[in-house]
Amino acid sequence: MVNSALRFLQLAAIAAAVTLTSPAWAVTEIRWWHAMSGELGRQLEKLAADFNASQSEYRIMPSYKGNYTETVMASIFAFRSRSQPAIVQVNEIATATMMAAKGAIYPVFELMRNEAEAFSPAAYLPAVTGYYADIAGNMLSFPFNASTPILYYNKAMFRAAGLDPEAAPKTWPEVGAAAKRLRASGAACGLTTSWPSWINVENFSAFHNLPISTRANGFGGLDAELNFNNPVMVRHIAQLSEWQATKVFDYSGRAQTAEPRFQKGECGIFIGSSATRADIKANSKFEVGYGMLPYWPDVAGAPQNTIIGGATLWVLRDRPRAEYKGVAKFFGFLSRPEVQAAWHQNTGYLPVTRAAFDLTRAQGFYDRNPGAAISIEQITQKVPTENSRGLRLGSFVLVRDTIDDELEQAFAGKKTAQGALDSAVERGNRLLRQFERANPDR
Repeated sequence: MVNSALRFLQLAAIAAAVTLTSPAWAVTEIRWWHAMSGELGRQLEKLAADFNASQSEYRIMPSYKGNYTETVMASIFAFRSRSQPAIVQVNEIATATMMAAKGAIYPVFELMRNEAEAFSPAAYLPAVTGYYADIAGNMLSFPFNASTPILYYNKAMFRAAGLDPEAAPKTWPEVGAAAKRLRASGAACGLTTSWPSWINVENFSAFHNLPISTRANGFGGLDAELNFNNPVMVRHIAQLSEWQATKVFDYSGRAQTAEPRFQKGECGIFIGSSATRADIKANSKFEVGYGMLPYWPDVAGAPQNTIIGGATLWVLRDRPRAEYKGVAKFFGFLSRPEVQAAWHQNTGYLPVTRAAFDLTRAQGFYDRNPGAAISIEQITQKVPTENSRGLRLGSFVLVRDTIDDELEQAFAGKKTAQGALDSAVERGNRLLRQFERANPDR
């Protein structure tokens, strides 16, 4: 019996020693579902690996779940089966939808406060803070990848058309004149844009300080009604439709389908996400010029500021307390200026904090990469208004599809600009009312 007791104590001592010396026993794993593939996915995984290497208590485990819609849907189904991740990446237009899921989300400002981690909205760019904060200014999700539309142009094609290759067109009349010169010099199309609604309705409205809807673009409540079918918007879509007839403007499709046409030298001017800058530079066999989003100079207050696209990181409830401590530590890590600056420089996304922007500028990145600062200058040139703060509209993924559908009708000559925008507003408002009825407690 004595020998058996001694043998037990020896085994217990060995087990205790292994537990103390092996960090694997103490590591808390935290799942992070995201929607980034390719190079962006690799940069995201590097962030997780860098955080994991910086400490030994927590391990962030990123997992690609498809595009934004697929990632959100996967999280919803997982929550129902109580197998949800702690962190999920959600695109900006699904913010209202996430807010409606009251029992499922853990607001980031509460998380950081409860875990005693520093987190101040004042550290972030106003256009970022405004989009993802509640009416009291509390941040609901963690800003991660943010972008805004800018203008790109082919300097070689500008030279061939007799245009100044060092001067980006600033206004829509200047864009039209340049695009006509490009067509006359043999370009297949003068101008094209990606993301039709995001660029030509949502950001167009913000840059001209015009509303998308009532109730401060939805920030004031779910009873907001779309009202972007105003005379300025009608004139803009009518002008694009008129240019479409001669390919001064040439519609290239939804999402990012227009970008390859610019890279191949078909279109001399392209308006697309600032986050595609690195991709365009890498895949274009010509010198690229950059400019801000154009505006109509006769509209009072224009240019105002553009709004952001991209996504944030939402925290889901009903995970162990230890995971939340790790999530807060991870968000603190992501907030470091050097981490944010590297993410911005390696991906083309905006530096979401002032400190990251200042550090990037001090490192000479903008001097070495002309045009890289345009997006930041564009979203910060004026204090955001109710019209340029962003959108907080339910089911806006579906609303945006409706707007794209009606814009296509106008560009194809099947509807007038007024008729297409009136229809987009009517159809979109039906979707908003459905969302409002489904969320009566908000």
